Amino acid sequence: MPVTRRLASALMLALPLLAQAQPGAWPSQPITAVVPFSAGGSVDVAARILMPRLAERLGQPVVVENTVGASGTIATQRVIKARPDGYTFLFGVASPVTVAPLVSPARFKYDGLKELLPVVPVAASAFVLVGRPDLPAANAAELVKLVRGQPGKLNFGTDGVGTSLHVTAEMLKQKAQLDMVHVPYKSGPQVLTELAGGQIDLAVLPVALAQGMAREGKVKAFGVTSRQRAATLPDVPSLSETAEFAGLDVLAWQGLLLPAGTDAAIAARLARETAAVLAEPDTQRRLAEAGFAPMAMTQAQFTDYLAREKKDLAATIAAAHITVD
Repeated sequence: MPVTRRLASALMLALPLLAQAQPGAWPSQPITAVVPFSAGGSVDVAARILMPRLAERLGQPVVVENTVGASGTIATQRVIKARPDGYTFLFGVASPVTVAPLVSPARFKYDGLKELLPVVPVAASAFVLVGRPDLPAANAAELVKLVRGQPGKLNFGTDGVGTSLHVTAEMLKQKAQLDMVHVPYKSGPQVLTELAGGQIDLAVLPVALAQGMAREGKVKAFGVTSRQRAATLPDVPSLSETAEFAGLDVLAWQGLLLPAGTDAAIAARLARETAAVLAEPDTQRRLAEAGFAPMAMTQAQFTDYLAREKKDLAATIAAAHITVD
């Protein structure tokens, strides 16, 4: 075969590989969205609302893969180690991305904000401070007075030591100078059941989890941690409306993160298409029904937001001496 024909044949064989290597050709195969928690949980629900429409816009299937274990850190490390080619991303949350390495640096030797590339936030939800139904306080101000009058007597439950719920509860304690005892459980639903049954006094839980029992009066809702009231609990005030919690604004974010080193053009396309899906009224309606609100941020704004959040979390964790090693 003449040299020119051999070169032409070689180029024809290489074209598919060259096309795949170019960011402009992405995506040319199915994409894996790694969710760090089990199917049916709040994070998984949000992912499954978004992914079908994202797949349509990208022109490739987006497969949700639930990788559970170690409070989401197994999934997070899986994405950190994945090839930075745009075909694996993390549907992440704060606990495994930023909190785990702060509370357990000897065990989790990674930096989620350096070894992952923040792309775009998807949704946010507030936490809510709830109490057993017979707790003798009608609002957050009365609750502060009650706790201060019985230092070290009341307790609060969360889904474990060093989780986002635990850190948020410690933030509330520090802000209002409250002395309470932490009772760690294995999961949020377990905390909610114990609280409704009166086995514990207080809890910090996701709005999406606690809102049903709060509406039914099975637990007492004192306030949400976001500056704005939650759309699904409009009668429950923001804790920031109470003097002792003034300025408080804590949200639980969910967002897309790629392995560090992924081409910027791929990250930009993923961010753009995700933002377009989040702007759709049907997506917003379904997220709202699940207790979430879309977060509108550019990639740069999301990166800055996570850096500020990490700084605040680190200060709270250090002041509370939270360690898990």
